[in-house]
Amino acid sequence: MEKTLSLGKRRGLSQCADAHSVFNILALDHRQAVKKVFDGRPDPYGEAVAFKRAVVRALAPVSTAVLLDPAIGAGPCLADGSLPGGCGLVVTVEASGYAGPAHARVSRLPQDWSPGQIKRMGASAVKLLVYYHHRAGTASAMRDLVTQVDEDCRRLDIPLFLEILTYSPDPDGTKLNPEQYTEAVVQAAADLTPIGGDILKAEFPVDVKACPQPERWFDACRAVSEASAIPWVLLSAGVDFDVFAQQAEAACQQGASGILAGRAIWKEALGIPDDDRDRFLAETARARMERLQSIVQQYARPFTDFYRCETLEEEWFGTYPGV
Repeated sequence: MEKTLSLGKRRGLSQCADAHSVFNILALDHRQAVKKVFDGRPDPYGEAVAFKRAVVRALAPVSTAVLLDPAIGAGPCLADGSLPGGCGLVVTVEASGYAGPAHARVSRLPQDWSPGQIKRMGASAVKLLVYYHHRAGTASAMRDLVTQVDEDCRRLDIPLFLEILTYSPDPDGTKLNPEQYTEAVVQAAADLTPIGGDILKAEFPVDVKACPQPERWFDACRAVSEASAIPWVLLSAGVDFDVFAQQAEAACQQGASGILAGRAIWKEALGIPDDDRDRFLAETARARMERLQSIVQQYARPFTDFYRCETLEEEWFGTYPGV
């Protein structure tokens, strides 16, 4: 069933998609993974910023949008023009990492950052990451967090990308087996997307090392499409690019609306000399984004299949709420 999409949310999602209303978004909101590479350098913050600016300059022209963190990503890349105005901007709202033990993870918001500030800086959309397992003791709190951020984004009329990372809720540290992992990803989509979000950013729902059969991939991706109340895009989780390209094709063939991927595209550029980095980004990483764009254009389901725009009367603007 189609849902009504407000004007601001429709505009923001369109800024993050291509002309076919599918997503080929570059993820570069990584904070700790990038910063630690430059620990011990004379200016670790400056070098982390320079890395993100280099990636954005090279890959934004072949991406429909870029996902950035505020500190070493979005602010610096807007300030110096590294991110062109024609490329969508998604900005992270959650604090980095999680609180609590590994079997009961808690995502939280920083005290000094909010959807309102993301809206004010001119971003196209907000991204919230939640760590979630339906059997974890923190599941209810995570549902409340999604509700809270979704309400803020509705009030501000800015789209929300909801990223979900699953984990094992067992205190003894036992990892999820392949069947449990698929169940966790699908159940998370079923639990959280009716509560909030406009686009789901989901893990590939199969442990591909344990289940290399493509037919299993198709079944699991179809299950995510059926479970999610909103369109979804695939994250890369740092897998090698060739594997991710296969995952992206399977996901899009089974109903995904594109990809929102990071390390699978640019991870080899991190920590190498600047000249080698720039060459890698201009050649290898750019070719990867172009290949992903070809996949999503061929197979992905447009997000507009899920949404209709609100009906407007002649004097619609008289009752349109301000921020």
